[in-house]
Amino acid sequence: MKQNLSILLVLATAFHVAAQNKKAVKPVQTYTVANKKVTVYTTAEKSEYRISKTETLSFAEHKQPFETEPCIFVDPTVKYQTLVGIGGALTDASAETFAKLSRKSQQELLTAYYSQDKGIGYTLARTNIASCDFSSGSYTYVQDNDKALKTFSVAHDQEFKIPLIKQAISASGGKLPLFVSPWSPPAWMKDNNSLIQGGHLLPAYRQSWANHYVKFIKTYEAMGIPVWGLSVQNEPMAKQKWESCVFTAEEERDFIKNFLGPTLQKSGLASKKLIAWDHNRDQIFQRASTILNDKDAAKYVWGIGFHWYETWTGSGMQFGNVKQTHEAYPDKALIFTEGCKEKYDVNKLDDWTLGERYGYSMINDFNAGTAAWTDWNILLDEKGGPNHVGNFCFAPVHADTKNGKLIYTNAYYYMGHFSKFIRPGAKRIGSASSRDKLQSTAFLNTDGKLVVVVMNQSDDKLKYSLWIKGEAATTTSLPHSITTLVVE
Repeated sequence: MKQNLSILLVLATAFHVAAQNKKAVKPVQTYTVANKKVTVYTTAEKSEYRISKTETLSFAEHKQPFETEPCIFVDPTVKYQTLVGIGGALTDASAETFAKLSRKSQQELLTAYYSQDKGIGYTLARTNIASCDFSSGSYTYVQDNDKALKTFSVAHDQEFKIPLIKQAISASGGKLPLFVSPWSPPAWMKDNNSLIQGGHLLPAYRQSWANHYVKFIKTYEAMGIPVWGLSVQNEPMAKQKWESCVFTAEEERDFIKNFLGPTLQKSGLASKKLIAWDHNRDQIFQRASTILNDKDAAKYVWGIGFHWYETWTGSGMQFGNVKQTHEAYPDKALIFTEGCKEKYDVNKLDDWTLGERYGYSMINDFNAGTAAWTDWNILLDEKGGPNHVGNFCFAPVHADTKNGKLIYTNAYYYMGHFSKFIRPGAKRIGSASSRDKLQSTAFLNTDGKLVVVVMNQSDDKLKYSLWIKGEAATTTSLPHSITTLVVE
């Protein structure tokens, strides 16, 4: 009898565990493209296509493709990071150039960048704390040796930069997340007593410098400019002929842990997104591991920012470093904080590689786990400035200040293939190309629209199928083109 009871007890326990496990199993996600259409938008070299609606596709049943059939395979049930936003920097240079335009051209630019319907719908912005190379001259917000910051004033910014930022926020519908970055503390806070050529923050001024971020953020917010986040230091391992300041990984870690993090928290700014590194992909993993392996520093850090200028060393773009950082610290966001084509040449404003560099970077950065992507200056003049040290560069849009006209480079359209269609809150989903000449990334927006971006940098016209769950829609990628396919 006892033996039978034992057997019954074991069986009952097994059934109970099985029932509990059954309850715990999440249902398998499904996605169907039945009755859905694909709208194709194209930008292509040697054509008039500029984010142009070029065709509408339908899906048809198509089981396992053969190797001979080029495909972009998309699986909406495989989900990765959530998109924070895509945008560009509102610098002194952009603001000063903007101020030289007629009111009509100003409105054209604001619509072009910040309207989703009539433009490319930027949803993120950055600006500089005090001067940077893309300012007409060097400036600070406090007088020399004012450790208590009693003379703090952003009067300089009220002439050009603040009015542009406010208009950009308005053009965005009243909401435009803004993060802010310093290029250098005031010269008297540094060991080289200079805004330029690197130098280090003196230990005696660490608290004062931490207070400076708080002063800046609270001053801007009191003037009607909400600040979403901040980076610790722009390019902390660059010794430049313009505003710069060196922080080793250990120095940045300790400054965050002992000064900036606690100061933000005590000042009621703990919700601001604190971004570490803010420099190139080449050293991103070393910087992230040094800071994030220290739990007392990591608790203050929202994410790791990076730029694309590792190419100045002769290296290619090191997306593998970004991916490794994301895999090692999946609870921290990755944000591309700056990139532009350097060495401005007015004769290369139509160079197609301008846009292709953006497309190549954005696809690979997103596929490596990046949650936000921010271009550098939204606008520069016909000389690639103003820039007080002659570091002239390209922007997606240039203004010919002599006649007041705006010049849109293909970089504007390449960025638009992402920013116009992939919106904040979208989830990156599984996307893989069966041909190296076709690069892709894909997102699922919160409204259910599925967005696939496909770029072709080759000289070839390539037929391929967008394949989702046994259904396919076939189209053709033009040479040197980028397309956005919207499934709805």
